[in-house]
Amino acid sequence: MTEFELNTIPEAIEAIKRGELIIVVDDEDRENEGDFIAAAEKVTPEMVNFMTTIGRGLMCAPITEERCAELELEMMVGNNTSSHETPFTVSVDLLGHGCTTGISASDRAKTLNALANSNTKADELGRPGHIFPLRARSRGVLRRAGHTEAAVDLA
Repeated sequence: MTEFELNTIPEAIEAIKRGELIIVVDDEDRENEGDFIAAAEKVTPEMVNFMTTIGRGLMCAPITEERCAELELEMMVGNNTSSHETPFTVSVDLLGHGCTTGISASDRAKTLNALANSNTKADELGRPGHIFPLRARSRGVLRRAGHTEAAVDLA
């Protein structure tokens, strides 16, 4: 098995500020996985392509409870019965702004950029879409030890 060096939290924060991708891993007793994390405002189509090709999972966007309210993002389900209670909201695509179907790496990058932009309004997001916002709990990992809260805390 290959050994990997784990970085410190300050190193992770600096990497995110520089627009780099990092991987956040959780405990073996939880999901036992790693998630790509990047600052949404700095995500490029190339980064989306890399994450979807190498990561092969859903493209999610952890955001604060306040931002969910501003964008009128309702929870995907009223009764979350998933094993780790992942806080999915309804999925979204950016409308207009050069976006077409929402599925391309370019469209997904633009949607992620828009979610991070405080000027983006609720009516600029089509629902359902190809990006899955996740509502991070206030107080972050102190309240819920999940990748969602870790991503918001690090940003």
